[in-house]
Amino acid sequence: MNQRLPSVTVIIPARPDQTEIKAVGAARQLDYPPELLEILVARGRQPSVQRNTALRAARGELIYFLDDDSIVPPHNLRRAAENFSEVKTQIVGGPNLCPPAAPALEKIFALVLASWIAFGPSRARYAPVGARRDSGEKELILCNLLARRETLLELGGFNEKLYPNEENALMDEIQKRGGRLLYDPELFVHRRPRGTIKAFAKMLLTYGRGRAEQFRVHPTWGSAPNFVPPLFCVFLIALPLLGRIGLVMLGIYFLAVLVQVTALIPRAGIFRSLATIPFIVLTHILYGLGFWRGLFTKLNRGENKSSVEVVLENIKL
Repeated sequence: MNQRLPSVTVIIPARPDQTEIKAVGAARQLDYPPELLEILVARGRQPSVQRNTALRAARGELIYFLDDDSIVPPHNLRRAAENFSEVKTQIVGGPNLCPPAAPALEKIFALVLASWIAFGPSRARYAPVGARRDSGEKELILCNLLARRETLLELGGFNEKLYPNEENALMDEIQKRGGRLLYDPELFVHRRPRGTIKAFAKMLLTYGRGRAEQFRVHPTWGSAPNFVPPLFCVFLIALPLLGRIGLVMLGIYFLAVLVQVTALIPRAGIFRSLATIPFIVLTHILYGLGFWRGLFTKLNRGENKSSVEVVLENIKL
């Protein structure tokens, strides 16, 4: 007996003036019954507000969140739908991978993002790691995430004050209530990393700030490893005072970086792997600085967002 397929709404946030939305074309090619599929583009200037607005208008039993540049393979929905046959399963997601044709610099950024020393367990967001398994918010990412609409609405959607970590806090809350989160390495999308060093650096600062703000609002032991980069920044500032001990510790750090780079060589080659070294160090420093900033920012970005205009477009299949 065939399992009944759930209805699905794909939600894609976009800018008001954006003409090319790559995710729309890919979503229209999904191998799924058209009568069970809805595609909503939410145009606005704050993605959390856009997603919440689309969520309230969605008709699907499941919501598939994609970013505007997420290129989703046709098989994803059917593969993901299998996992929702168990009522306890609330979230299913997988990695976003650098396209094979991406420029060399973007491929270097992708290696950094997918390295253990730079992003720890969150590297699973940028590389297919292991097998399909129970997971948590550190391995799942909103540009490629499916969730039960009813559960999201019960929890009030995303906390608009926490952008860009709004999905992490929501997933934490779902898991606290006994919901199951699944990571599937084969449920991937292709998505290009940041295209310039400046954009990559800005992203790292934003990620660090977002995690610190999430910790302030939803403190969990799971965020404890995220204190390592800000403490690393303190270590660098205090290095002149630490003398020989500090130099030894710094040497151990760079040795660990070299071990990680060596592990990348078999799949990325010597040149590209060595090119990750400055960006791995930059990741630790900028994420740490962003984290320190996030510990003291005012969490008021979402106070007036309900008045921000969001325009919904229902895409014809």
